[in-house]
Amino acid sequence: MRSAIILASTLFAVGPTFAAYNLIKDYSGANFFDGWQFYGNYDNLTNGDVVYLDQTNATQGSPKLAYTTDKGTAIIRVDNETVVPYNEKRNSIRIATTDFFPISSVFLFDAVHMAYGCSVWPSFWTSGANWPAAGEIDILEAVNLMPANQMAIHSANGCTINGANCTDGAGCTVGEKKPNSYGDNFSNAGGGLWATQFETTGINIWFWSRADIPASITSATNSIDVSDWGTPSASYSTSSTCDIGKLFGPQQLILDITLCGDWAGVPSVYTPSCGGDGSANACYINSVINEGKAYNDAWLEMNYVKVFATSDDTFTASLSGTSTVLLSANAGPTSSSASSASSAATTTKGSNSTNSSPNTGGGSGAAAASPRMYLAFAAGTALSVFTWMLL
Repeated sequence: MRSAIILASTLFAVGPTFAAYNLIKDYSGANFFDGWQFYGNYDNLTNGDVVYLDQTNATQGSPKLAYTTDKGTAIIRVDNETVVPYNEKRNSIRIATTDFFPISSVFLFDAVHMAYGCSVWPSFWTSGANWPAAGEIDILEAVNLMPANQMAIHSANGCTINGANCTDGAGCTVGEKKPNSYGDNFSNAGGGLWATQFETTGINIWFWSRADIPASITSATNSIDVSDWGTPSASYSTSSTCDIGKLFGPQQLILDITLCGDWAGVPSVYTPSCGGDGSANACYINSVINEGKAYNDAWLEMNYVKVFATSDDTFTASLSGTSTVLLSANAGPTSSSASSASSAATTTKGSNSTNSSPNTGGGSGAAAASPRMYLAFAAGTALSVFTWMLL
C-alpha cells in the first residue's frame, strides 16, 4: 500500500451521536444469505486473482464456498480444494446487500473466524451506489499476515482530514490498536465484533474482542444503545474540510475475500511476510496456483450482520438508461438528487489501490439523508457492458 496515510484515531476524535437506533435488518441463521447478491464475475475491481462465484455455484457447487452451519453461523471461503493451473484464477466469494442503508444507521458485524494467510485480502465494507461519489467505509480490511485490522473512509473530492485527502488511493486510514483484530489471534480469542455508526456528524468504528463486547450489544434485541461503547477505534468527524452528510449517501454492505491484487499482491507488501522473489507476480505464483492448502484458513465465519437505524427507510437500486436510481422501499420517490459524477455505475473498491482511485472527479454527488430517491448518472463507457452488478 504505497500511498497509505495511517492516522491515529485521536486525530479524528469526535464524540459519538447518541440516538435511538431500532433494528431494521438482521442477516443471521439459516437465512443469512437472503437479501445478498453474489457478484458472479472475476475480480475486475481490485485486480485480485479470483473469480467470485454466482449464487448457484457458490451455494450448490463442489466445494461449496457460501453456506450456513448447524451452529447457525454463516461461512464464506476461498476454494482450498481445487488445483489451479497457471493463468487461471481461484474461486472465492463476494456478496453485497440488495438494500442500501441511509445516514443515521448503525452496522454490527459479528464474526468468529477470520480469513487470513499469504495473498488473502478479506473485507467487510460499505459503499454508496455511485462510487466514490457516495462514499466508502472500510470496517474490516487487512492482507497477508498483518497483525491488525485497518479501517478507512473514501470519498469524492472534498474530504480532507488532518491534511490527508480521503479521495487518494488508500483513503484516510486508521490502524486498530486493540489486540486480536485480525489473523489467527482473532479466531483464537473467539472472534469479535465491529460496530459502525454512520451519522451526518461523523463516522465512528468500534472493535471488541469476544470477551469485551458490551452488554448493551449482547443483550440487544430490537434496539441498540451506543452510549456505553467508549472511545471508537476510528472516528471521522464532520468538519469544514469534510462534510460527511454531503459526501456520503446510502450505503450497501459488502463482504468479500480476494487474493493478491492491488494491495495483498504488491511486492513491497507481500514479500516481507510471505517471501517470493519480489517480482510483480510472486503472490500469484507462490500462493494462488497449484494446490489450495495455503487457503485452509481463508474463510470468514459470522454470527450475524445487523443494521439499526433511526428510521425504517432502506433503498434498493435499479438501472434506468444510464442512471442508477435508489428507491425507498417504504415510500415512493418524492424527491431526488443527481450526481454529476462520470463514473460507471460499479462499486470499485478504492482502499489501498497502488494507483489513484479510478472513477473519481465527480464532486460530492451524495444526497442528504432525507430524500427518498437518489440518482447517479453512469458514464457510457465499455465498462457498462458488464459492470452494472450491484456490489
